[in-house]
Amino acid sequence: MNTKLHAVTDAEGRPIQFFMTAGQVSDYIGAAALLGGLPKAEWLLADRGYDADWFRDALKDKGIKPCIPGRKSRAKPIKHDKRRYKRRNRIEIMFGRLKDWRRVATRYDRCPKVFLSAVALAATVMLWL
Repeated sequence: MNTKLHAVTDAEGRPIQFFMTAGQVSDYIGAAALLGGLPKAEWLLADRGYDADWFRDALKDKGIKPCIPGRKSRAKPIKHDKRRYKRRNRIEIMFGRLKDWRRVATRYDRCPKVFLSAVALAATVMLWL
């Protein structure tokens, strides 16, 4: 079983929201699911998988500036703040810390709901307590 875990974190790299999709599903599905629950923020840092015009427009409507590099297949390149984008490593560090829990790293749970619950529990214990 293959899954993708989409997450929203604060500026400190602490998780705020999780959403899980099947592994072969586009990142746009995760972006659309997490869009409604985004907290007030000045910037949103995301990787190339979340580069879509509709997502950028939705962020601008919420008053959030996107810092998302454009996909390589775009006809016209999108500019982004490279210095600010380097701070995206905080979410990668958060995922690395989650994988310190062997249950999360090896995906012991076959049921997606149970796995997402284990991720939420690990995130709560490690990053919020």
